[in-house]
Amino acid sequence: MLDKHAFLERNASALLVGTFLMVTVGGIVEIAPLFWLENTIENVEGVRPYSPLELAGREIYIREGCYVCHSQMIRPMRDEVERYGHYSLAAESKYDHPFQWGSKRTGPDLARVGGRYSDEWHVDHLYDPQTVVPESVMPKYDFLARADIGPDYIEELLETQRLVGVPYTDEMIASARADFVAQADPMGDWDGLLERYPGAQTRNFDGQGALTEMDALIAYLQMLGTLVDFSTFEAADAR
Repeated sequence: MLDKHAFLERNASALLVGTFLMVTVGGIVEIAPLFWLENTIENVEGVRPYSPLELAGREIYIREGCYVCHSQMIRPMRDEVERYGHYSLAAESKYDHPFQWGSKRTGPDLARVGGRYSDEWHVDHLYDPQTVVPESVMPKYDFLARADIGPDYIEELLETQRLVGVPYTDEMIASARADFVAQADPMGDWDGLLERYPGAQTRNFDGQGALTEMDALIAYLQMLGTLVDFSTFEAADAR
């Protein structure tokens, strides 16, 4: 056995092949069983696809690299649950392409940030983070309030999401432009929007007359962690 180990140490090609085989076997052992488990991602009441405005806000969140400093995954550990809330469920990320679990926390986890702060707090925080959290190293995002946003490509965005498995219906796509504008319009017709996206928050998020990227980003942040009623949630039994 030691002779074979010495051979691998002296032969780079053999070591590369051996490493590849070990990683392949390990990957198959870990991943393959998930395809036969019925509750890999259990269905959880309340989880729905993002509304058009929330989805646009999520695209801005990704574009600005917010995931680099903020995770969206609360681990089932006492210190995390006491600080951030109920641990994250796989179902909460099932419509995320790509997911936003993150790999580090320069800032706090945002999985349960929805409803924790007011819209005005988010506006102030995005304008100048240090006025709200003096020790913050977050840069200013005040330009979002000056960047008007429209539903020019929102149907295409929903159609792309549907291609990767998000269950957007033909009705959702046909109504995407109207829903995009209505969600942040205090005088908007919200009935159809709320029927398609239960629990969607409807109001002028940044307090300005024009629909802006800040509206979209705050709409996204304010829904994070709000779709599941954890006071009644019970985890599915393992099968």
